[in-house]
Amino acid sequence: MKEDSNPPPSSPARPASPLSCGSGPLAAQAEYSLHFDDAGFANELFGPHNAGLNLLAERSGLQISSRGGAVTIRGEEGRAGLAQNLLVQLYALIKSGTRLQARDIAHAWSMLEQRPNTDLKPMFRDAVFSSPLRKTVVAKSLNQRAYVDSLREKDMTFAVGSAGSGKTYLAVAVALSMLLAKRVRRIILTRPAVEAGERLGFLPGDMAEKVNPYLRPLYDALHDMLDVEKVAGMMESGVIEIAPLAFMRGRTLNDAFIILDEAQNTTPEQMKMFVTRLGFGSRMAVTGDITQVDLAAGPDGVKRSGLVEALDVLQGIEGVGIIRFGTADVIRHPLVGRIVQAYDNYQTHTR
Repeated sequence: MKEDSNPPPSSPARPASPLSCGSGPLAAQAEYSLHFDDAGFANELFGPHNAGLNLLAERSGLQISSRGGAVTIRGEEGRAGLAQNLLVQLYALIKSGTRLQARDIAHAWSMLEQRPNTDLKPMFRDAVFSSPLRKTVVAKSLNQRAYVDSLREKDMTFAVGSAGSGKTYLAVAVALSMLLAKRVRRIILTRPAVEAGERLGFLPGDMAEKVNPYLRPLYDALHDMLDVEKVAGMMESGVIEIAPLAFMRGRTLNDAFIILDEAQNTTPEQMKMFVTRLGFGSRMAVTGDITQVDLAAGPDGVKRSGLVEALDVLQGIEGVGIIRFGTADVIRHPLVGRIVQAYDNYQTHTR
């Protein structure tokens, strides 16, 4: 593979897209050429009908074209160099056997935008969870990588961020990987049932059926990584346990991976009760979105979230990790990220 850098082209580069953060019309322009030595691997990198390159052009605001196994990148010098670095790294990953999709280029671009010297190899090669019959789960952003590391290394990790940032999904993936590696003996899933006021006795069915509507995102993550029959068998044997938050009181949870989802809807009393259930050989993941508190306001009109309080109280405590996700970490449909950003902008300007 050869890399060339030439003076700016005689014709101007395509103007930056709204997603670009270039330096404007006065920024130095550049042209880079890459010549990949294997057309098959190059085509895999470019994607069907150049879908990967087109996505990179959209995200970066650069003009990117290909012919055979060669790529030409034109545009603002710093961003063009970043795109060149991205393609070189991803090509090496593909040659080493890593399978990539077009959207992986978008994730890689976001990471390099945040930290230009990022080594993408461990990001894509270090699987959080892998199943031969299902899918391989990897971190898709720098914050997700930090979150996975915290879940593996710290006894308790708080993850705060908007929908689609991978808080719950990655917690389930790490929990399953630790379970299969026999680092824990069971997984416990819990979530506050705010709408039912924790009075689950009025709901029909057994305990699993009572809390099932509130734990749907956790079930979805489990079923995305394991066969439905295997999940059902693990639940029947108690290896995976579901329970409403109120039923955690009085227990000491040893050798378990415990996930508290939607933690913004816990009261301060519930949160203190939950975090003090941690036993020996256990891990806790506490996830939530502090902008989506559904608790009723107190007499003073203030909603007191146990998650918000815990983030202040436990900041800096040894063994506790706190990860805060932003819109750049949203890994759902690209429109979700734009919607989240739009709401953030709206709330900022209307306060």
